[in-house]
Amino acid sequence: MISKKLTQYTSIAALALLLFSCDKDFNTIGGSVIGDDHFQFGIKDIDATVVAYNQDLGAAQTNNLVINPLGIYNNTAFGKTTAHFVTQVSLPGTTAQTFNPNPVIEEVILYIPYFSRKGTTDSEGVATYELDSVYGASKLKLSVFENGYFLRDFDPNTQFTEAQRYYSDQMSDFENNKRGAASDGTSIPNGERLNNSTNVAENDQFFFNPAEISVTTGEGDDETTTKSAPGIYLTLNKDFFQKKIIGGYNQNKLVTNNVFSEYFRGLYFKVEASEVEPNGNSLAMINFTGGKITIKYEQDDDNLPETDGREKKTLELSLTGNTVCLTNQERSTNYSNALAAADAVQGDEKLYINGGAGSMAVINLFNRDEDGESAELEQYRANGWLINEANLTFRIDRDAMGNNVEPNRIYLYDLDNKIPLIDYTNDFTTNSTKPKFGKSIHGGIIRLEDGKGVSYKIRITNHIANLLKNPDFKNVRLGLVVTEAIGNVGNYKLKNQTTTGIKEVPIASIMNPLGTVLYGSKSSVSLEQRLKLEIYYTKPD
Repeated sequence: MISKKLTQYTSIAALALLLFSCDKDFNTIGGSVIGDDHFQFGIKDIDATVVAYNQDLGAAQTNNLVINPLGIYNNTAFGKTTAHFVTQVSLPGTTAQTFNPNPVIEEVILYIPYFSRKGTTDSEGVATYELDSVYGASKLKLSVFENGYFLRDFDPNTQFTEAQRYYSDQMSDFENNKRGAASDGTSIPNGERLNNSTNVAENDQFFFNPAEISVTTGEGDDETTTKSAPGIYLTLNKDFFQKKIIGGYNQNKLVTNNVFSEYFRGLYFKVEASEVEPNGNSLAMINFTGGKITIKYEQDDDNLPETDGREKKTLELSLTGNTVCLTNQERSTNYSNALAAADAVQGDEKLYINGGAGSMAVINLFNRDEDGESAELEQYRANGWLINEANLTFRIDRDAMGNNVEPNRIYLYDLDNKIPLIDYTNDFTTNSTKPKFGKSIHGGIIRLEDGKGVSYKIRITNHIANLLKNPDFKNVRLGLVVTEAIGNVGNYKLKNQTTTGIKEVPIASIMNPLGTVLYGSKSSVSLEQRLKLEIYYTKPD
């Protein structure tokens, strides 16, 4: 009986001690130290040298991104970004498209759904939606042209052994080769845009409309209403598609997608400021592969005498194949000056982390030199500490950011090897409803106060523990970028290598149009705001 009670008391005591240690939020690395009188617990060190500086990235590879921006975004901290888009178009299925005699196109509709969440539905069956990843509500001038610049699958300069790359700054290639419609619908260079509806909401005063799309067809008993989630919904020039699609069929251009993609090279979405809102601000992140062109047409069918031998048919073209995101940046003076004055030795006062063809921060820990050597790191190793927790906390410059939209997340990675840190890899936390917020222990998620961002904290406990206990563990440069998708850790090429030797950047950063201004590591920054490496450790006596 005494033995049984002793076991119970011991278990309770162990549980209490465990709960106490969890409350301290320490993750002990390197061995069990609980209950040992020869250790000092939970000591905080902020003396390690951190140098963080800005790095301009320039034009970046942007073909075949999963998500692409479209629109104009004015950011007082970074400047104005205008995003255009080009996509190939694909035929349905793998067999040749066929028509009966005398096909006549009646209507052509382009529909691309936005990211949205469905809300309530009223008594008349009208649903409300909330748009996601749309920044600003201004009107834009949207023009859709036929793309005349062929998008290759493979690069001939590599004997077709590598995929062809296209970059964010290739706007002129597509602008100089755009095609439109002549008065009879014939495809001609610099012709009329294809979204030529008299409804200005489809072109000169386009906006990202959150309303449910409701389309009614037929009359009387044949009347039907189709409802769709909000999206780009444009009526395209049916005469152009009569010439391009039906004419292409007559020329045997619809036999395979390879032949078709050479003949009809896709669509070019061009964005400009609207005359009614010349300083407008409106940009959306869009999955264009979810879009389609619906072509409604009539053709002969001798088996339908009740309709005078004519049948109604539909052909759907998908917006799949090669794509390119094209962006133009008009940088603010402060942003341009900060990049030009980047100081890799002393570090920078402010870090401009901007997505797309923007900028990142390069971070060196423990006074690392160009060769990766560090006398300071050797001193830390000699201490024999057991690392409980280590963080980099980046504080947001609220004055610089103002009311600009802030990125929800930043991503810290091994810049030299272009891979995630071990803390990222060892973090298995997920978020089924918001995948962007997985890896929550590793962090990098914005912390808000009164609806405004104040900081981002990234936990690098395992990275620091490995550095201190393993002399062979490399003290690599760290890269800091914004991210659109924390689960995507792949990299894309920069058009030109940076002066510090960076050739690639995370894809998820290229996809994100937003930016944030963080306080840097320079000594002129107040200690309260300055970037510091915080190490919590257990010290042997």
